[in-house]
Amino acid sequence: MILFRRRTTFICVAGFVLAVAVLYAAVGTTYQATMKVMVRRGRADAPVSAGENAPLDLTRIAITEEELNSEVELLHDHEVLRKVVEETGTGGRDWLHILRMGEGREQRVERVARRLAKKLKIAPIKRTNLISISYASGDPEVAAKILRSLAKSYMEKHVAVHRPHGETRFFEQQTAESRRAFEDSQRKLLQFGSAHGVVVAAQQRDLALQRMSELDASARQTHIELAETQQRVRELQEKVEGLPERTTTQVRTADNPELLKALNSSLLELRLKRIQLLTKFEPSHRLVQEVEQQIAQTQLSIAAAASSPVKDETTDRNSHYEWAKLELERAQVQLKALQAREAATLAQEGAYRKLTQQLGEDAITQDDLLSTEKLRQESYLLYVRKQQEARMDDALDQGGIVNATVAEQPIAPALPILPAWMVVALGFLAALGSGTGAALASDYLDPGFRDPDDVSACLEVLVLASLPIEIPRRLSA
Repeated sequence: MILFRRRTTFICVAGFVLAVAVLYAAVGTTYQATMKVMVRRGRADAPVSAGENAPLDLTRIAITEEELNSEVELLHDHEVLRKVVEETGTGGRDWLHILRMGEGREQRVERVARRLAKKLKIAPIKRTNLISISYASGDPEVAAKILRSLAKSYMEKHVAVHRPHGETRFFEQQTAESRRAFEDSQRKLLQFGSAHGVVVAAQQRDLALQRMSELDASARQTHIELAETQQRVRELQEKVEGLPERTTTQVRTADNPELLKALNSSLLELRLKRIQLLTKFEPSHRLVQEVEQQIAQTQLSIAAAASSPVKDETTDRNSHYEWAKLELERAQVQLKALQAREAATLAQEGAYRKLTQQLGEDAITQDDLLSTEKLRQESYLLYVRKQQEARMDDALDQGGIVNATVAEQPIAPALPILPAWMVVALGFLAALGSGTGAALASDYLDPGFRDPDDVSACLEVLVLASLPIEIPRRLSA
């Protein structure tokens, strides 16, 4: 009933919306060109690093959200959009250009770039390394042209941001300086070796230490042998002093026959004489007593001669004395030799000790020079490698080989975003909805009575009869 009462409002609003939809389907078709950019891991790391080769980062292979957002911001970069506007010449004057008659080229490009930034739809695709870029325009060729120009400007900006220019020149300068430093360190090392007479001071020091250790061990052994020899000399001297020079080699014992014979003869004569005296004298006579005494003495002499035989002894040089004396002489000679050897060993040990100290100092200095030379050589080789890497990176940049690439090239779309029949259908639905809404709003805002029920509800009186505003023809007849 509301639509019937407000049919004029419904028809006007719905007809206007439908007419606008039909007009848009006829002349306002929009074409949308799309492009996809892939961001991958690859040459993202700059060649400037302290190591010879940058280590592979295997802990993070996927592209992070921050990296994708960084590339999205590069696509929105104001400088990139200005290049696109200047290259394509798009974004002519709008319908408000009359109000900006004195606007210059820079201001116009700036304004168009801002408008282009609003019309561009740039967003990373979820769960991928892709960035989707789309641009809608009434001309499909213009849409594709703008996206191609955007891709070109973006790649130039990407290369400029991720790898600043001037690396090759920098590495050339550093290579030359490091080479001069390396040659200077080599020259200093040669001069030091010539001045101190060393080739490899550390090895010579080790050899001198080994020789000094051997001499020290020899000196200790010589000292022990010297103490043993001194003790041997003292013992041999005591031995020599306690031994006789000659010793008895043969002892012969025998009776003295001549003496016994003489004594027996004398004894016999005395006995005969006693017998003769006894014939003349008494036994107590003095002469007889004297003879008896002589007989007793002779007998004692014979007994003594028999009890004391003759001893014949033969002596010779003492072999023990001679051996001890000879060993003593040998030990004394060996003692002097050991003393001389100990003095010579101690002198050589002192000389090697001084040489070792000097070589130790030379080794420290030479090690410092060698370390400096090695570091400068490594620095020189590193800069040579980095120079080659920088040249290769320049060649790769010139060839367009970077870690971001256009995965889907923009092409001119053949079909619009929405077909004409869909625009008309949507316009029809919008016309129905807008017409119905306008009718309802008009009916709601109208303060008049529309039927007897409204009169009864508002005035609280009983309505006896009602007549329509327009009388039908049948009644009027």
